[in-house]
Amino acid sequence: MDHFPTNWGRPRNDAFDAYGTHPIHQRPVNTPKDAFDAGVQHTQQPIVTGTSVLGLKFKDGIMMAADNLASYGSLARFKDIQRLQAVGTNTVVGAGGDMSDFQYIQRMLDELVVNEFTSQDGHTLSPAEIHEYLAQVMYARRTKMNPLWNSLLVGGVKDGERFLAYVDLLGTTYSASTLATGYGSMLAQPLLRKAVEGREDTLTEEEARQIIEECMRVLFYRDARSLDKYQVATITAEGVTISDTQYLKTSWSFAEGIRGYGAQTQ
Repeated sequence: MDHFPTNWGRPRNDAFDAYGTHPIHQRPVNTPKDAFDAGVQHTQQPIVTGTSVLGLKFKDGIMMAADNLASYGSLARFKDIQRLQAVGTNTVVGAGGDMSDFQYIQRMLDELVVNEFTSQDGHTLSPAEIHEYLAQVMYARRTKMNPLWNSLLVGGVKDGERFLAYVDLLGTTYSASTLATGYGSMLAQPLLRKAVEGREDTLTEEEARQIIEECMRVLFYRDARSLDKYQVATITAEGVTISDTQYLKTSWSFAEGIRGYGAQTQ
């Protein structure tokens, strides 16, 4: 007979603490386990993450940018990640937040595009429709208490109309001529607004590219989760172009004048 009440109603485990000396909450659980018991889990916090995505309107379309870093916590772990995805022929989706959730979203978008193509009805998905689809997906997952931990920018051009909008893990949506996610919403957004707002219909592609580059440089200086490698997506009436990896030209000489840096203490 087992004289230990903590063992009553459960099988003995002679390999682990046969005399029940562990506190109850530390005792091994000996109930039978199914191999798939741990198969369904909800993400409690993002693990491998990307930081800011920037987007702006210019005269001929939309320009977006994101660096190539995916951080494992605070470790700059993966330095060749593409966080801008072309969806169809006239839309780009950029993602910050959890990269595994973004990969799931990418598969969903690929299926959406394939299903739309196979219907052969002569229609293609517009940027606004893709944004609405993502907003519904994000809100549905949030309602199930199992959100996709991402902030997304959707940009595109269709029928001469430029579209740029935001959606996050709560299903919150809004649109503007300049948008940024993550740390960029605090550091880069003021710079984008100052440079772009009121000039959306006159800003050239080259000017937009210079603005994007300057904002990415500021983020690299100030955001510890950013990288000096980034890609730029340009969406015009002709289609989508996502650049190869570009490198920022930076200089840290100004740090010598910052109080608290090196020998500068006063």
